[in-house]
Amino acid sequence: MRIERAGHRSLARLIAIAALLGLGTATAMAAGTGQPEPWQMDMQLPVTDLARQAYRFHQWINWIIVAITLFVAALLGAVIFKFNDRAHPTPSRTTHNTMLEVAWTIVPVLILVAIAIPSFRLLRAQMIIPKSDLTVKAVGHQWYWQYEYPADQGGFKFESNMLETKDIKPGQTRLLAVDNEMVVPVGKIVRMQTTAADVIHNWAVPSFGFKLDSIPGRLNEMWFRAEREGVYYGQCSELCGNGHPYMPIAVRVVSEDAYRVWLDEAKKRYARLDGGDTRLAAAQPR
Repeated sequence: MRIERAGHRSLARLIAIAALLGLGTATAMAAGTGQPEPWQMDMQLPVTDLARQAYRFHQWINWIIVAITLFVAALLGAVIFKFNDRAHPTPSRTTHNTMLEVAWTIVPVLILVAIAIPSFRLLRAQMIIPKSDLTVKAVGHQWYWQYEYPADQGGFKFESNMLETKDIKPGQTRLLAVDNEMVVPVGKIVRMQTTAADVIHNWAVPSFGFKLDSIPGRLNEMWFRAEREGVYYGQCSELCGNGHPYMPIAVRVVSEDAYRVWLDEAKKRYARLDGGDTRLAAAQPR
């Protein structure tokens, strides 16, 4: 009777674990709001072609890792069960095997080539910037971001700081919401330039597949083209001091009409690049 009850309890535990895993997977599949979610077990939903390429490359690497892990585990199992003292009392005196040595040299080289080719292809796609529709410069500070829009977009700049808990409104996310969001139009190629004013930072937005160091005295650049409207969050991804966890990134992707309206308001609300106060109220797209 005790054995039967123990069996039922074990089965119940297995069912509960399976349910939790299923819930986590289901939630992960539903994730796609540009921010991490509870029980999320996968990456954020990609909204750019670069992000999809990066995710495919990530999955390809995972399959290679799984294959290597299973192969090594099988070899270890064979050694343990086939060549132990009981099963193989007389040790082999083999000193080398030419074909085996050739194989364990060539196979790793082929694996590295299989990793390198898609890696270089992805790197080329990220770093060779097509003709852009818009350029935005992000400057990392301890501990906030400053965004600059060039003269052809109005020539203004503003600071983006994390909202304190007391200032968060319904629908906003703690530790990710900011006072002034970077705004870009949907479906347009954005040339993203980044640097830093003090120490090394990193401008990263997972849903864009974008991650680039912000280095003092150097201007790095990449590009992205967001395919869906919404707010997409990121964070500084380079340890930059005790305020590092509190300098989030918020990018609002809007329609072309909404972007033009926001741009007109931003030109009036934000100071020009040639001076003035840059700590003005946020101009949110309608």
